[in-house]
Amino acid sequence: MDLVNGMLNWVATPGMIASLLLFYPPYYLFKTCYSFLSYLFPEDLAARSSSSLVPPLASARIWPTSMLPREHAWSWFARREWSLRQVADRALEIGAPDVIILSGDVANPDDCNRFVQAHRLITTADASLRYNKTWSTYDVNFWGAVQSTFAALPHLKRTRGRIVVTASATGWNPVPRMIFYNAANAALINFFETLRTELGSEVGITIVTPGWIESEMSKGKFLKDHGGVEVDQEFRDAQIGLFPVEYAKNCARAMVQAARQGDRYLTVPAWFRTMYLWRVFAPEVVEFCYRLVYMHSQGANQTDVPSKTMAEGGAKQLLYPSSLRSSDVKNE
Repeated sequence: MDLVNGMLNWVATPGMIASLLLFYPPYYLFKTCYSFLSYLFPEDLAARSSSSLVPPLASARIWPTSMLPREHAWSWFARREWSLRQVADRALEIGAPDVIILSGDVANPDDCNRFVQAHRLITTADASLRYNKTWSTYDVNFWGAVQSTFAALPHLKRTRGRIVVTASATGWNPVPRMIFYNAANAALINFFETLRTELGSEVGITIVTPGWIESEMSKGKFLKDHGGVEVDQEFRDAQIGLFPVEYAKNCARAMVQAARQGDRYLTVPAWFRTMYLWRVFAPEVVEFCYRLVYMHSQGANQTDVPSKTMAEGGAKQLLYPSSLRSSDVKNE
C-alpha cells in the first residue's frame, strides 16, 4: 500500500492536471451553450406544479412577494404567524391565486413533516450567532434545511421537483466573528452537494451562496446564547464593514431565474464568486486581510475594529440599502 500511494503521489498530480487541461475547454464550451439555451428556454414553474413551498423562518425576509411567480399557489412556513399573514396578504394583492400559511419551527422535525407535498422546496432559514457555543445555529441553519428536505423528498422524487437551498458564501469564505454560522453553512453546502450526487437527475438542486443581503440579520438582528434575539447595529457595522449589501428583491429574482434554468449554483451578487478564487489560490492573503480588518486587539471591545470605523466613516451611506440605515428593526 505504501508503494502504491508513493507512486500515485508522483504520478496522479501531473496526470490529473494534464487531464483537466484537456477536458476543461470542451466541457466549458458545453456548459456555456447549455446555460445560454436554458436562459432562452427556462422551465415553466407553473406548468410543472400547481404549488410550491417556501419554508421557513427567513422566507418573508429574503423572499419579497413581488418576486413570486403569480401563476400558482404558494405555501409559507415560519415561526411568526403575524409576519406570515402580512406576506400572504401582499401575495394575494399581486395576484397569487391562493396562499397557505403554516406557523411552526423549522428546527422541529414534527413541524417539518407538515409539508410533504412540496413540488419546489426553497429553504432560507438563517440564524446568526455572535461569540457563543450554542447549537441553535445548527438547529436552524443546518438541521432545519435537512429536515425540511427529507420530509418533502418522496414527493419531490415523484414529481421530479427542485430544491433551492439558501446557504451562504461564508460556507467557503472564512469571515471572522461568525465561526458557528460559517461552519453550519459549510455543512449545509456539503450535504446538498452529496445529496445531488446520490439523487442524480431525480431531483434538481440549486445551491445559493449569497454574500451580504438585505435581511433582518444585516439590519443588526442576532440570536443570543439562550435563544432570544437582540438588535445591535454597531456590531452589524463591524461585521459587514466595506462589503456592499445587495437588495433582497435582486437576490430573489436571481434565485427564481436560477431555478428556472436548472442552475447547480448561484452566488449573489455575482462578483462575490471571485472571492472563491482568492480563497483557493491565496488563502493566507485572505486570512491576513480578514484579521487586519475584522479582529480587535486583546481586551478591546468587540466593535472596536477597523471595519466598523470604515463603515461609520461614510461607507454604509454608499453601500447599505436605506432599510439597513434605519433603527426600526423587529426584535422578535
